[in-house]
Amino acid sequence: MVKIKHKVVLAVAGAAIFLIAAVVGGYTYYRSTHFNKNVQINGVSVGGLSEKSALAQLKSEKINNNVYLNGKLFLKGKKTNSGFTQKDLSKVKELLKKQWSFFPQSKKISYQITPSNVSDYRNKVIKPKLKQLLNSKNSKLTAAVDSHAVLQYGKITYTVSKKGNQYDVAKILAAYEKQKNQPTTNIKKYIIQPVTSLSSQVQKQKTKLEALAKRTVVYKVQQTSYTLSGKDVISQATYIGGKYQIAQDGILNEVKDINSKQATLQKGISFKTHAGNVVDVPGGTYGWALKGSDSYETISNAFIKNSGEVDAASDIYGVGYLTYGTGYNNLANDGIGTTYAEVSIQDQRAWFYIDGKEVYTTNIVTGKHSTNEDTPTGVWYIMYKQSPATLEGSEAGNANYSVKVNYWAQFTNSGCGFHDASWRTDWSSTAYLNNGSGGCANTPSANMKSVYDSLSQKEAVVVY
Repeated sequence: MVKIKHKVVLAVAGAAIFLIAAVVGGYTYYRSTHFNKNVQINGVSVGGLSEKSALAQLKSEKINNNVYLNGKLFLKGKKTNSGFTQKDLSKVKELLKKQWSFFPQSKKISYQITPSNVSDYRNKVIKPKLKQLLNSKNSKLTAAVDSHAVLQYGKITYTVSKKGNQYDVAKILAAYEKQKNQPTTNIKKYIIQPVTSLSSQVQKQKTKLEALAKRTVVYKVQQTSYTLSGKDVISQATYIGGKYQIAQDGILNEVKDINSKQATLQKGISFKTHAGNVVDVPGGTYGWALKGSDSYETISNAFIKNSGEVDAASDIYGVGYLTYGTGYNNLANDGIGTTYAEVSIQDQRAWFYIDGKEVYTTNIVTGKHSTNEDTPTGVWYIMYKQSPATLEGSEAGNANYSVKVNYWAQFTNSGCGFHDASWRTDWSSTAYLNNGSGGCANTPSANMKSVYDSLSQKEAVVVY
């Protein structure tokens, strides 16, 4: 009897073990072939489904292609197929293995996979429309105003940032890309936020501007060097988008001061005549000055590039025929140098100097005084020389004339110059009073070649 009972116990135990093993095996098989409860693929619930059923569910879904921002319809699209085919079964299997757990999980899991036959409707139609619509709406919305650092004469301040309500197009499109395979796209409504003064971006601007304020530029004008300090001459500067922007006014004020000290353009001079007398001669077209816009570019670029020293020679300008200035390299004799022509209306004579030495002199007849056609006094320059030349113009008693001369050297904008006058018979020292020229310095034909040869373009012509 004991033996029989023992066999029964063993049989019952074996059956129990077999049953447990069968249940565990069945449970394990089911868990390995079915998705957990709250699993989604491309926004479609596949909880509790097998891989094949999940794929069938995905294949049957229609994508409406609507775009929602914070749950509100923003852009309506047309329905398209999901794009899933039997080729995607392996992708579903991989997700099934990935989400597997022995015990059921209720945690929500959302997977994204790209269907094998996905439509290009979203990329080619919806995404461009979304971008266009966002930009269109932004044009009617208020833009955020970023704070930025400002340098003003060595001190750093910050502009005030202001909030706006424009869409952050880049972020919304990036979010759209992440959901492009979902039946419905629901995106957070990203708004462009202003950059504040505490941001790393603005603090970087501050560092850059502080470095700019500490720089110095040596601006060499002729033989004089001006040391310009950033904190003293930069009235305002910013560093935005990786680029410095320097205001003009502070630098232009420095250029104005330099011009008042050194520029010769249209400035009168105290001139020592051939006889040793000193006369005041008004300014004319002769000379040079620093052009503010050019000097600003040179100096501001030197600050930005931390160049150290720059030359002003390329920043000068002039008036008349030669707009790039005359006499910049002349330091002596009030800036006219030692090569020039001297014209005395009272003496009716001209003297010509090269390197400080008188090389020629001749009597002349200047503009007719009685009709107010006097040769204008001032500091002029030889604009150009021409041989032979045809002179055309007008004078009192002769509305239009055209005469040929062998030599011509113009020195005023109004058309006055040295030329031979073969037609003239009155060469007396008083001829200019009632029988003068139309404003030119008539020169005897026999002397004009020597005059012509002694003159060079750009040299000063002092008429007094």
